[in-house]
Amino acid sequence: MSRFDPRGKANRALLAGVSEYDHTAPDPQGVAGQLPAVRHNRTTLEDALHRGGVFGAGEVRTLASPAPDDFTGALRRACREARGLLLLYFAGHAVTSTSGSELHLQMRTARVLTGHGLPGSVSFSQVLGELAESNAEQVVVILDCCYAGNAAGIWHRFDDPKRKKHKILLLMSVQPNRCILGGDADVATPFTRELTQALDAGGEVWLSGLYAAVKERMAAAKYRAEDDDPQRPQALAPPWDPEADVLLAAGPGPMVTDPDSSGGSRSTWLRGLHARARKTGARKAGARKAGARKGRARKRPAPSGRIASAVLLALLATLAGGYGILALTGESAPCGPSLELRVLTDPDLEPVIRAAADAYVTSDANTTGDGCRRSGVTVNSAGAVAVVTALGERTDAWQQPREDDNPQRDIGPQPDVWIPATRADVDRVTSAAAREDRVFARLEPQDGPLAYSPVVLAVPKERGAALDPTGRSLAELTSDLEQADATTELHRSDPESTDSALLATMGLYGDEPGARGAADARAAELRLARTARPEPSAARLLCTLPGDHAVDGRSAALVPEFLLKTGIGCHPATRVPRIAAYPDDVPGLEPAFVRVRWEDGDRDAEARDDAVDRFRTWLTGTDGRAVLGEHGFRSATGERGLLDAGSAPEGLVESVRPARRADPSTMRRALERYGNAHGPGRVLFLLDSSGSMAGRWDGSSGGPGILKQTLPGLGGEDEYGVWAVHGTGDRTHTELLPFGTHERSAAEHALDKAEVRDAEADPPGALRDALEFMRERGSDDERPQLIVHLTDGEDDGRLAGKALEDVVDRARDAGVPVAMVSLSSSGCDQGRPAPRVAEAGRGRCLDVGDDLVPALHDEVARTGMGEE
Repeated sequence: MSRFDPRGKANRALLAGVSEYDHTAPDPQGVAGQLPAVRHNRTTLEDALHRGGVFGAGEVRTLASPAPDDFTGALRRACREARGLLLLYFAGHAVTSTSGSELHLQMRTARVLTGHGLPGSVSFSQVLGELAESNAEQVVVILDCCYAGNAAGIWHRFDDPKRKKHKILLLMSVQPNRCILGGDADVATPFTRELTQALDAGGEVWLSGLYAAVKERMAAAKYRAEDDDPQRPQALAPPWDPEADVLLAAGPGPMVTDPDSSGGSRSTWLRGLHARARKTGARKAGARKAGARKGRARKRPAPSGRIASAVLLALLATLAGGYGILALTGESAPCGPSLELRVLTDPDLEPVIRAAADAYVTSDANTTGDGCRRSGVTVNSAGAVAVVTALGERTDAWQQPREDDNPQRDIGPQPDVWIPATRADVDRVTSAAAREDRVFARLEPQDGPLAYSPVVLAVPKERGAALDPTGRSLAELTSDLEQADATTELHRSDPESTDSALLATMGLYGDEPGARGAADARAAELRLARTARPEPSAARLLCTLPGDHAVDGRSAALVPEFLLKTGIGCHPATRVPRIAAYPDDVPGLEPAFVRVRWEDGDRDAEARDDAVDRFRTWLTGTDGRAVLGEHGFRSATGERGLLDAGSAPEGLVESVRPARRADPSTMRRALERYGNAHGPGRVLFLLDSSGSMAGRWDGSSGGPGILKQTLPGLGGEDEYGVWAVHGTGDRTHTELLPFGTHERSAAEHALDKAEVRDAEADPPGALRDALEFMRERGSDDERPQLIVHLTDGEDDGRLAGKALEDVVDRARDAGVPVAMVSLSSSGCDQGRPAPRVAEAGRGRCLDVGDDLVPALHDEVARTGMGEE
């Protein structure tokens, strides 16, 4: 390899920084926590690369907390497009395999499953494979994560018979088998901070010199990794041969900071000083010319600019000290660091607001006359409920985080601007703050929403052909779908995370005044598809469905309409085309622009106010509306026409009549009902104890043993009981475990004592008693409930004719799911009574042809809170 100067070639830099994770501790499957410092990594490194002059306009791309598909898709694109230098940067969580032979880069959706791999991660071997096959002449990989040093071993072990990997060089933030600290929320992580400083040193910065400088700087600063080990950056095989190196920056001069307290850059101060010197020289020259007309002129007066520059350079040689002398005689001086605006928004809005911020940052509105950036904009999102709570009740902890209460860690840095999906969120914050003794943040909402997007029922085109798209409530639309095809599934993201899901939930519950929806939250939740956990945003929901083409084809999704235009490019599979139905009782999204002012946050208040005003003016102007239109938004007034009607996807209407605006009290009530419907549950187990069960009683595959294996799905606040079903007279059961809360050991002991009875069973009688028992207990609340009926099916002959119809009718009216569990391989076959009862009660029918025990455990766990 020869010394490589990529200037003038088609270069690409891909900067992936994962600062926000969907699953974090204390979730046992979550990563250690959020990484707010990584937000600064992305912006500071991007700025440094732009200043460096190696990467041109459009050649640097940042990925903010990508999912694995987003990351690999962007990586493949960069590999295709790069012809010169390809630089890949990753900052975020990472873990190694048990043997240490693989490094897994954890993306936004990362989880850690015992014995089931690392979903949401991308292996470094996979990354190497993509990079080795890239079109780039040279590749540089920079890793700022735990165990980054392990990447070198993976490079050496990588199977590469064509020796393509030798164009890949590595720069790593820490030694092998070491984990680094997450850094502070207000600045970049130590390695990336020193990396960008070294890149900004001025002049040509080669990879070998960059490594040496970063290593020296980190040693001087005495940075520590976990367990108080020194943090030492690593490179693949230092020292590099001077003739085998890569140029990464060729900036005009060092970036320096103004030592005075004004916060401006030294380059700005020097530029001003130079301008004043030139004016002084000009005045003197003018005086000389005037004197020459009155008397004898001096010979060959020096040009005023030369005099000014000479005087100034002499002055700077004395004053500049270690800062060096800038090339002041040129047309411009280096730009100083720009002020960074922090914008917080709803998870559904994040891609849109980020696109708008990216467009604004590079626009003329954000550029000075000297071509410098006025401000940067960092956009992040967090769950809507968490943000409302933090701004209304936890601003003191946001200012002064505590170990047990740290919004900076859980949500992000204190925002300058908040863009919620509806103005009602502002009212919720204001109402909560009014009850606090002291608040440290003041909200200043702008009049009127930025745009509008209705919440729609996105239906597969084939299933929605006969659906009336407007003039119906959400409950009526979902009923129409179910009647047309009972296999249709309804999906919704997490109402505690996004406002669109909460507004849709209000429609499902019938919480909006005058709505014609369902009255029971528990019953409404049963209409939704069963998932392990709801997706954190509607965008992630739409990206998940195409993973299974069959599921995609039968699934209707409650999402904001704009995602039908922009939320469709995240999965390589061909998605099922959808049309939109517009429920008239679900409020739409009306994003609001809110200035957030923090107590004691006025050190740079004037500059920050100016930056906020400029961003707001641009966002509400022609250019900002154009970006919102490109992403599928509508006008916030009038007939709510599409801002970019020319590129609207098929299946949308031209104009919509908006539902009434979201009401804060209705939103709060819907959240309470959602919490109740997913709170502590009630489960009643019916255990067939008739004589025919004798051969299916003992061991883990027997009746009591199967029920014992479902108990981990129930927690200390859940109520449950066990009935032994036997007898055909007035008494159809005896109580094995009283209904209430229990220690798991007590429940297991009761099942261990269970005995087979010398009697037949009366399934319809026991089911009628159970449905009435649970209906009475659920009459005053909306907590989740479940009846589990486990039998060998020998007495199903009694569950027929009028007796079966009676049970089916009661199951349909009771609003309690019934899980019918058969120890017979044909218990759930078509024509048998068990599937009819389960279907009427919106439960499941399980037999030994299924993976019975895990499936039943999941049913119980979906109702209960689970063990801590």
